[in-house]
Amino acid sequence: MKVVLSLLCGSLAIAASGTAQAQAPAGAGANAFPNKMVRIVVPFPPGGSTDVLARKLADAMTQDFGQSVIVENRPGAGGTVGSAFVARAPADGYTLLMGVTGSHAVSYSLYAKPSYDPVKDFAPISMIVNSPLMLVKNANVPARTVPDYVAYAKSRPAQVTYGSPGNGTSMHLTGEMFALATGSQLLHVPYKGSAPALNDLLGGQLDSMFGDLLVVQQFVKSGKIQAIAVTSQQRHPMFPDVPTVAESGVPGFEALSWQGLFAPAGTPPEVVSALNAEVTKVLDRPEMKTFFSSQGFIVTPSSPDAFKTFVAAEVKKWAAIVKAAGVPVE
Repeated sequence: MKVVLSLLCGSLAIAASGTAQAQAPAGAGANAFPNKMVRIVVPFPPGGSTDVLARKLADAMTQDFGQSVIVENRPGAGGTVGSAFVARAPADGYTLLMGVTGSHAVSYSLYAKPSYDPVKDFAPISMIVNSPLMLVKNANVPARTVPDYVAYAKSRPAQVTYGSPGNGTSMHLTGEMFALATGSQLLHVPYKGSAPALNDLLGGQLDSMFGDLLVVQQFVKSGKIQAIAVTSQQRHPMFPDVPTVAESGVPGFEALSWQGLFAPAGTPPEVVSALNAEVTKVLDRPEMKTFFSSQGFIVTPSSPDAFKTFVAAEVKKWAAIVKAAGVPVE
């Protein structure tokens, strides 16, 4: 009888253990994702908008996952050093990339022998945010609208200047796209970063620039420089009175500064799905929306498939601009 009771108790214990495991929350298993530290590689130096965004996202993911999510800066060569590092990383979801327009959609067309393919070598997780650029000018330029600016540029071929953070940046190529679309000739002036370009714009040595909203917004609001248009298809909620380039006589014109999360190609679909669900959840929080909107960003989470389609279209679009504008390939 004691043997029977012993066996019965053992069976009940095993059954209870199985029930407890079945009722355990997802992610509690030894092989659940994530079960160790996750790193988000930012392919730019600390302190920039991409770095700030990545750290805000990493903090929220750390709280949700119960595992550390850290940001690792790997700058160099316009963002391609960090991007190449992630492309070669193990495809397990523990090394991710915060990709942006310039490093992920533009740079591929600027190098004769690119070290990675922005479409084939990555598994898109989700877009995070996007924002238009803003065409701004100083008070010396007698133009308030896009038609005014184009007419002014056409009256002075290759004399009206626009600055950018450097050759091959999305700000540079947006200017090239604008010139091609309007039949005007603008003189590009590359700088080592947005700050020196903005300083020259404020000082009157530079006529105009297609600037990141985060960089130029305070100076537009203070009246030190004037906004002509934004480069999105819709007006920006922070500047509802500033028209788009598209509605100002250049139909279809769009150039977005976007940022999104990528894993290496070959990352298991269930891991990509888990990361996408987490990003979507984080970005849906009111405090996250408030923070990003205060920086001029529009929160735009997406499915992996939708983001993949978007990135492929962006790579194709910017490649055509590089070719049409005759931008030198390194």
